[in-house]
Amino acid sequence: MRIKNDNRLQIHAGIRIADSPRIMLKEEKTKMTETQNWLSEEAKKFASKNDFEKLPSLKLTPNVVTEITVDVSKPFVEWEGEDAKGGLVKKKIIPVTVAGAKMNFWLNVRNPLYAEIISAASKGQMVFKILQTGTQAATKYVLVK
Repeated sequence: MRIKNDNRLQIHAGIRIADSPRIMLKEEKTKMTETQNWLSEEAKKFASKNDFEKLPSLKLTPNVVTEITVDVSKPFVEWEGEDAKGGLVKKKIIPVTVAGAKMNFWLNVRNPLYAEIISAASKGQMVFKILQTGTQAATKYVLVK
């Protein structure tokens, strides 16, 4: 290992090393600040995704009618993630009350039930009866009138 001296830089094993510790500290501080900036931005995004009330998730039983009361006092929080195949999934976290217990109903925005709930809620309906048929990939929800 030879060290070649240059006016401002040293070369040690093919790596340039700043002669002045002040230059290195300034560069390190700049890199550290840049790192902290993007990390704090990521943290803000993560925190904003979790700004819903942590409640138990609503689990419907197949072939059983469940009555829910939807709380529309605030806009529904949107959640984005990946499905099992790696595709993008957007869900709305809908606060509901079932038999006096507060819960979150996680509903895919592409599900026709979401559009039905939004449409009916905009007309003033807050209580819904939902029937689930099928399980997993074959799950379907029907509003019972």
